[in-house]
Amino acid sequence: MWIAFLVRLLNWKEGKVRNKDRQRVVLLRSNPVDPDPRVESTGKALLNAGYSVSIVGWDRTGDSSHQKFVLGIPISHFHLRAEYGSGMGNLIKLLQWQIFLWRWLIKHQSEFDILHACDFDTVLPALWCKWLYKKRLVYDIFDFYADHLRNTPSLFKKIIRWLDYWAISRADAVIIADDTRREQISGSHPRKLVVIYNTPDDLLVSAVPNEEQIFSIIYVGILQVERGLLEMIEVVQKHPEWRLELAGFGGDAELIRNAAAENPNIRWHGRIDYDSALALSRQASVLFATYDPVIPNHRYSSPNKIFEAMMLGKPVIVSRDTNMDQMVVEAESGLVVPYGDLSALEAALLRLSTDKELCSQLGMNARRAYETRFSRKIMNDRLLSLYADIQEEEGQD
Repeated sequence: MWIAFLVRLLNWKEGKVRNKDRQRVVLLRSNPVDPDPRVESTGKALLNAGYSVSIVGWDRTGDSSHQKFVLGIPISHFHLRAEYGSGMGNLIKLLQWQIFLWRWLIKHQSEFDILHACDFDTVLPALWCKWLYKKRLVYDIFDFYADHLRNTPSLFKKIIRWLDYWAISRADAVIIADDTRREQISGSHPRKLVVIYNTPDDLLVSAVPNEEQIFSIIYVGILQVERGLLEMIEVVQKHPEWRLELAGFGGDAELIRNAAAENPNIRWHGRIDYDSALALSRQASVLFATYDPVIPNHRYSSPNKIFEAMMLGKPVIVSRDTNMDQMVVEAESGLVVPYGDLSALEAALLRLSTDKELCSQLGMNARRAYETRFSRKIMNDRLLSLYADIQEEEGQD
């Protein structure tokens, strides 16, 4: 009997150690993760490193038919229709999302050890759960929320900014998407701060020959007028020999789709999954990310498209004074134009469409920058090192 008891005790202790080692992480994100490359890359890296991972997301389409797994990771959805970019018009629904998240965390608090809160609209319930249930919290800032809001009164933005600084200072660790964003959060005091860029996995494959020999310009991402999409449509209208491909979702999707509708050399794809997005970008002659620098978040931006261009070995056109311009100039991987300057944009496209040697050289430079500075492996190593530090601190508590 005593031997059986000791065996059970040893098994229980061994199981406890295993459970301790296999930390359970829940990723919190206010979209359906359909797709969300940064969330998916984070989840995949943690899963491959031996963590148990789950996701909670907000399905803003209100459609309960969304998939229950993302890359094999279980995802729980809050189904409530809400438009992107509606500012104060979404306030009640944002509060409903907070309540849902708060209740979900209470119900499932025994099923996770680390909260990975993505952006300000998930961090307050996560902080509450951290304190109440002694969990660890990683706060991953994709975009600084107060500078990201549209159609929102300045007083409300100031309150959000103060709350965000407060949350940053109380999380166990903070991740930002670009080194320049240190300035953007300079009013806060993070305990740990790590920069993890929005780089994709290395999925470079041999380029498919373009038998049509058409100069193709491709954009996949958030559909907002402040990203130079209407200007690009206007320029491409003048060049029927070029082709523009547009895909994504966002608050201005309908406006942009209507502007593109009557042009036979512009193809509209709407929302597509990430694999399809990369497949589309792989066909590009050039990618572009021409953001308006007047918007604070754009001045600190380093979006997926820049790193996807690097990974795929594609030249890219970006706006001046958006941080992306510095990255592109340093890597010699594309061209920089003033935002909203149609003549400069057209001149850049004409240059790339007629100088194949330049296109090729910029693409090779882009690929070199990915391999040496921005690869997914480098970013995953930073993420896993941060998580190891958190676990080590937990063992010391």
